[in-house]
This record gives sequence, C-alpha cells and structure tokens, in this order.
Amino acid sequence: MDYNLLKAVVELIQQFAEENRGSALYSNDLQGFIEWINASHKENYLSEEPSWKGKDMGRSSESVINTLLIRIGRYAKSYSKSAINDSMFSSQDDFIYLISLKSMGPMSKIDLIRHNVHEKPAGILIINRLIHNEWVEQAICENDKRKKHIQITQKGLDMLDQHMNKIRKASRIVVGSLTYSEQMLLIGILSKLDEFHSSVYRMNLESRDLLDNAYKKLN
Repeated sequence: MDYNLLKAVVELIQQFAEENRGSALYSNDLQGFIEWINASHKENYLSEEPSWKGKDMGRSSESVINTLLIRIGRYAKSYSKSAINDSMFSSQDDFIYLISLKSMGPMSKIDLIRHNVHEKPAGILIINRLIHNEWVEQAICENDKRKKHIQITQKGLDMLDQHMNKIRKASRIVVGSLTYSEQMLLIGILSKLDEFHSSVYRMNLESRDLLDNAYKKLN
C-alpha cells in the first residue's frame, strides 16, 4: 500500500476516534467510520461549486461531467495498455474478464459479457480469445446439465498472477492524488451513477431506442 495513503487513513481514524469520543454518535466500527466520513466530508465538497472551462459561456455541468468521464476512461485505458505491454494479453478486456471470473466464479457467457457492459459480439470475441489461449474453459453447469458456463483455468490464474503487480499499479495511478476521504466520496457518487446506467443497460434496448428510454428514467 502507498505510504501516503496509509498515513492518510491512520490520520482519519485518529480524527474519528477523537470526535466520536464521549458523544458516541457513530458506532466504533467500520460502518461507523464510513458514516462519519460521509457526514464530515461530503458537505464540504457539495457546498463548493467548482469552475470549469466554458462555464461563463453557459456550458452545463452535465457536459463537463460527460467530458471528464470520457477523458478519465481514456487515461485509464492508456495505463492498462502500458501494464500489459510485455504480456500475451491483447487488450485490457482480457485481464478484466479473467479478474471477473476469478472474483465472482463461473458464469454463463452472456452473464460475463453483461457484467463487463459489452455488446454481445464484442464479448464473444474476447471469450473466444481467452478460450483459444486456454485461460478459460467451458464446463457443464452442475446445477443444470443442459447449460455451460465459463470458468478460469489454472493457466489463466497463473497469467493473472504474473501481471497483477502492474495491473494494481495502473489502478493506483488512475486514482491519482485523491485522499482516502475523496476516494470514498467518489466511490459513492460513481456507484450511484453506475446503478442508474446499469438499470438502463439491463433493459437490452436497441440503439435507436436507447437514448429516449434512458432519458425518460430521469423524470
């Protein structure tokens, strides 16, 4: 773990203990600590409206957020590309699919594709590539012999282990200089945003119907 991050966490815990001593507004555990962070730090961020390019010309906050999310996604992709530069991985999707299977266990092709928010044709290409490299395999589902699921192989686990240090380093770089409390706040905001878009994604709409139906969910 990065030393500065560890130091920031320790300082936050000390501050939590001091402020909660005597009043006991929050339980003296992880849940209480998280609730304290939300209450102590969220208001500060929400009360300060930032400036952005084009704001004085009427550029909306929605436009800025959309642009920033695209830019951050591209930065993250470039770091992931660097992390697998000397590996057999063809793209970041290869190790993302492997990590999904490692952490969540076997699943059907379509569930794996949906979990990673891909269109079916693109997801099938990734899965076929993983099967070809013997990093994953198809197996009969124990609960339903008529179905097959995808599971990671030992070769796939070994491949992940060989490159996890660089993959973790890429993830750490994406977070940049955000403090622990800023990271917690960002996780909460992005999780809320992800849940909204996930609910739209699960509707399996055609591209021509997607925009209007998603927009209706805002009202």
